[in-house]
Amino acid sequence: MALASVDAYLASLPAASRAIVEGIRSRIHHAVPAVAESISYGIPTFSLDGRVLLYVAAWKRFISIYPLPTDAGELERKLAPFRAAKSTARFPLAKPIPYDLIERWVAACALSW
Repeated sequence: MALASVDAYLASLPAASRAIVEGIRSRIHHAVPAVAESISYGIPTFSLDGRVLLYVAAWKRFISIYPLPTDAGELERKLAPFRAAKSTARFPLAKPIPYDLIERWVAACALSW
């Protein structure tokens, strides 16, 4: 069954993953108050002005956010330890989530719009 909303997606997650994705969601809204939410490809999708800003996905051992910025200077270097692929960041569930860094990343993405 396809999930109809980000709230439905969150409700389907284990408590620990849900809390992390809710924290990331909150930081996204704080960084970009005009962001819109939807589900695309079965995961939370955050859009700005009708264009996808980023995706967030919860997996068994980590949370993924993508796409990563490719020309973000110092921010890009700080994201490097979390880079899992060319444009994906993975944040292990067993380690502290860098919410401040994620919020700065989201704000940088929105500024490059």
